[in-house]
Amino acid sequence: QLQASGGGLVQAGGSLRLSCATSGRTIGSYVMGWFRQVPGKGLEGVSCIAYTDNSTAYADSVKGRFTSTIDNAKRTLYLQMDNLKPEDTAVYYCAADGFHRGNRFLTSRRLQIRYWGQGTQVTVSS
Repeated sequence: QLQASGGGLVQAGGSLRLSCATSGRTIGSYVMGWFRQVPGKGLEGVSCIAYTDNSTAYADSVKGRFTSTIDNAKRTLYLQMDNLKPEDTAVYYCAADGFHRGNRFLTSRRLQIRYWGQGTQVTVSS
């Protein structure tokens, strides 16, 4: 089970940190990441990180501004979002999968990813 939190309203140029707490089964070999969706648009992969080696992948639109980390002791995934832009406004979902990695994870469709958390709204005002 994945529980996302940390969304909110921030001005352009500001920062937010999203958290995704995991519970239940062991996901030590999984890749965890974030997707986002704007109403009327498709799901966009934002970032992912592998539990085993902390290797990461990011969408081009967020490279250099967003950072994914995992706290293994707390079994929690984080997304540090800096220099936020209005176009980052979306509902953000955390997700985990045991098969897809890297860019394959980011370009996966919803049904291809095994576990999903509930969404958390991020709104960036201009």
